[in-house]
Amino acid sequence: MSDRERDWDFYLRTVSNSARDSTFANDPTSDPSLLHAVKKLCDFCRQEEKSSEDLVARVYPHINKLFQRSIASISQSSSSSGILLLVILQFFLDFGEVVLHDADPSLRTFFRSCLSCEFADPVVAEATLNFLNINKNKLLASFPNLLPQFFPLLLKLIAWNGEKLEKPFLKVFPGLVSPGSFLPLFPSLVDLPILVVALEKVERSSGSLIGNSIASIQKSTAPEMLLALMDEAYTGSTIGDGGGDSESEDSNTIDVADPLFLELLKDENDGLAERHWTSPGVAAVLHAATNSPQSDRLKQILNIAPRLLDVYFTIALRDANNSLICALIPILMTRNSTLFPDKNYMYEVRKRLLEFMLAAFQRSPDFIALLKKPIIDRLGEAYDSPEKTELALQLCWAVGEHGGGGGSHKDAARELFESLELLLYENLSSSRLGLRQESATSDNRNFRKSSQSRLLCFVITAIAKLATYHRELLPRARVALGKVARSRISDSRVWRRARDYLGLMNEPAICLSVLGPSRPSHGYMQSPGTVNWNEGGTKMIAHIPFYILGEQEGPPFHDFSFSDILPRKQ
Repeated sequence: MSDRERDWDFYLRTVSNSARDSTFANDPTSDPSLLHAVKKLCDFCRQEEKSSEDLVARVYPHINKLFQRSIASISQSSSSSGILLLVILQFFLDFGEVVLHDADPSLRTFFRSCLSCEFADPVVAEATLNFLNINKNKLLASFPNLLPQFFPLLLKLIAWNGEKLEKPFLKVFPGLVSPGSFLPLFPSLVDLPILVVALEKVERSSGSLIGNSIASIQKSTAPEMLLALMDEAYTGSTIGDGGGDSESEDSNTIDVADPLFLELLKDENDGLAERHWTSPGVAAVLHAATNSPQSDRLKQILNIAPRLLDVYFTIALRDANNSLICALIPILMTRNSTLFPDKNYMYEVRKRLLEFMLAAFQRSPDFIALLKKPIIDRLGEAYDSPEKTELALQLCWAVGEHGGGGGSHKDAARELFESLELLLYENLSSSRLGLRQESATSDNRNFRKSSQSRLLCFVITAIAKLATYHRELLPRARVALGKVARSRISDSRVWRRARDYLGLMNEPAICLSVLGPSRPSHGYMQSPGTVNWNEGGTKMIAHIPFYILGEQEGPPFHDFSFSDILPRKQ
């Protein structure tokens, strides 16, 4: 017998003994030589080209039985079984066709029984990501729903292990995005910092996360432990120090906050669930997280999450269909004002949300008409907070830039126009921003005044662009802009802009060139900045809008020709 054959027999006996009833039957992973033996057997099967099928057939029953015993012993095992199970799963993927073994149930069993308990183990986490990367193409082709189903569990890998696993996780991440996971994945990405906070609370309350399944904690038969955990996670206190009300088992704070806690810590994708951001408990935990020192793990995920959103939005614009993107935009609008309260994190995430939303509108202007209800609702919230004001500004720009959805959506454009009119008149008469200035400091008054002026400028521009696109709205636009031009409010930029747009509207050809769509579309074939005189009533050489004359004050003092403002050729 050759040395190679002797090695084969030795390793096969080692695996066979562990798979049978033996000293290691209750805990196969406690045998330190077992992992090495399984790896060697797999190597033999790969290297023997002529007799590989025979070798696979001989070793498969033992490895399959070992897999089942290892899974069954996880709850009683004192050692990690993740690495051993990953090696066995690799064998199933490599040789499943030879022995007619469907690896899908085995993979799902690994995620549910092993990874859910060992995701906090850095060695298992890294090995899992390497396994997924090596087999990425095979998994996506043969088991396309596997990674999207378990994306909440895989997000725990990066949430808990941080930047050291960011590169391998980014390679796996595209496989998490599918039609079934596209929408629920977005809130989970945005809430990664909250997931870290929740996991750290669990660790402080129940000990190390390695070897303890979150699901078993949720289903604990000791309700007082679970209630104490919830109270600490969402109020920043414990049952013992919260006073008489906190000791009540029917505490409203706990009842309201529990669904979000359980939603954050789930392992599988069960669809898009409502997240209870308006509850007092959530407000309390966010406040506590803001006022306490950030852990290194939380600091890392605050940097990682925006980068994951970059990949997510890139995939969305490249691969997602219009129905999914259209359904995502209202979620973006809602989450724009409900983010983990870290200033840099909020800035980075909001910037990406708004950029993606505008890119989606640019790609499919019809979305504006389809989403007129949530857009109108967001315009009505423009006064509530600075972040909602910024969202309203961007929506105003999109509505005007894309003509309220295009020429085929005149009814939607009219409704959006009316909403912009209302926003304009509210600011001109008794601005909600202005009503709050009495009790505000000087800096706050200046900020609110600047925000109001910026909002008015965006609204005025959107009204003028909508009326240019849908000419039946021109009379109403002239009335609205005329009121602004005559108002002479304190910020001259506002009424001067209204005056300029009124001047443009008297010259239809130039108005369409300046305020029309930014790209030839919807029947308008001129390029931006090109005047098509056929769109005007006559070939005009006078009454060019006065702002073209170097922002001279007042209307033009004489009739002039193009030679007055365009250099002559020498």
